[in-house]
Amino acid sequence: MIRATYELEPPDAARTLAILESTGVPNGPAFVQPDVVAAGDGRAVLDFPPGNWGADVTLLVSSLLAGEWADLAVFDRCRLVGVEWPPGTFAGPAFEAPDRVLVGAIVKPSLGLRPDEVAETVAAVARGGADIVKDDELLGDPDWCRLEERVSAVAAVVPPGVVYTANVTGPADSLVERARRAVELGAGAVMVNAFAQGLDSVRLLRAAELGVPLFVHRVGAALWVRGERLGVAAAVIAEFTRLCGADYVQVGSFTSKVADGPDEVRAQIEACHRPLPGVRSATAVLGGGVGPDNAAEQIVHAGTRRGVMVLLGSAAYAHPGGIEEAVRATVEAIR
Repeated sequence: MIRATYELEPPDAARTLAILESTGVPNGPAFVQPDVVAAGDGRAVLDFPPGNWGADVTLLVSSLLAGEWADLAVFDRCRLVGVEWPPGTFAGPAFEAPDRVLVGAIVKPSLGLRPDEVAETVAAVARGGADIVKDDELLGDPDWCRLEERVSAVAAVVPPGVVYTANVTGPADSLVERARRAVELGAGAVMVNAFAQGLDSVRLLRAAELGVPLFVHRVGAALWVRGERLGVAAAVIAEFTRLCGADYVQVGSFTSKVADGPDEVRAQIEACHRPLPGVRSATAVLGGGVGPDNAAEQIVHAGTRRGVMVLLGSAAYAHPGGIEEAVRATVEAIR
């Protein structure tokens, strides 16, 4: 049974929602129709037969998370705010989240660096004491910075213990091939823009058993999350991303740069960590406006020092001492 909770108006539209997400007509086969468990006070709880979609990520998105319900005028409000998944449906992360705070940094500028310049930046971040350094979500495989050349250049300079995460987002038909090649050349993790590539890309990369962690960038997810009338709660997306196989899940930050409110960020952290049968925890990545001056307070607001990462971006590159010193100051501040 998949139990889904929606904020729903009008409340008497719960049955319409149930039909829309299953048979599409009122008199369809009963064995695929969900039960309306509760309806009222602006909410509806529906229990769906797990056999309708199984672990098919694309169909789950097409129904529960971003279904045709968003197109219909009958719903004034329809927002998915909670899902209880059957145990054993998804593999979850390949690696357990570490029992400590990680420090990460993004290679900036986002575009325009040659492979040797990316390697220089990664080396500086590593000297500062970072645990992980990753490509920006905008950097793929451009002519001036080919993926294979970039990974090879970084692998030549990155020290043991520092994880370089290569962005393998791109044409779907060669996604796994790119990821495997990046790992062969020395990438310690791979990243995918899952909401652009398609959430099933997370499951696909997880199933490929690459032997390295998977960082899932959430660019595009805001188009679901920020809809007050139609959309999906950020915590639902964070947990679903984790279930699909993400080892690192972005959860926003406790800054004014991102739209996530403090309670939303904490709910996403909880979605990364809450016990789920047979599923490992994911590392909750705090990023967006995070720099040496506010990294420590991110951890205080998070309320945990387990399985979280502070991810430095543009703010750290504005540090007077440069990115190496910004990373070093961040490490000192949180440890």
